Amino acid sequence: MKYSFYGSNTKSVTPINEEFKAIKDQRHLYELMLDIWCEYSCAPRMRKDWSKENITLGQCSITSFLVQDIFGGEVYGVKLDDGNFHCFNIINDQWFDLTSEQFGSQKLEYTTEYPQSRAAHFEKEEKYQRYLYIKSKLKEIIASL
Repeated sequence: MKYSFYGSNTKSVTPINEEFKAIKDQRHLYELMLDIWCEYSCAPRMRKDWSKENITLGQCSITSFLVQDIFGGEVYGVKLDDGNFHCFNIINDQWFDLTSEQFGSQKLEYTTEYPQSRAAHFEKEEKYQRYLYIKSKLKEIIASL
């Protein structure tokens, strides 16, 4: 498979959480997520623009916190022009963003300037429910691996 997410060529990270030990690395997780990301898991404000062709649209924070559950590390944000943040992960000095493809050829300025808080993101109940949804779908898939 050809990977085009930011950091796809970085060194592999492996699960620290036994519950997800069937996941080989971040590239394997990306492959599994392609069967999970959907219009429902997309941020509500972006759903009208979501499509199978732009499958990672509106999935960044819930995916980044799921990545953190699996591999550890920290979640940071890229400040966007509209004032929102796009989330990505840093794990063992490996930087990657499983949902970067939604920006096409636009280059994001990845930095550690904006750490992201799970508690702050999940204050929005709908976001927390979308996170639980993708986590449960991932557990279903890995149970069959």
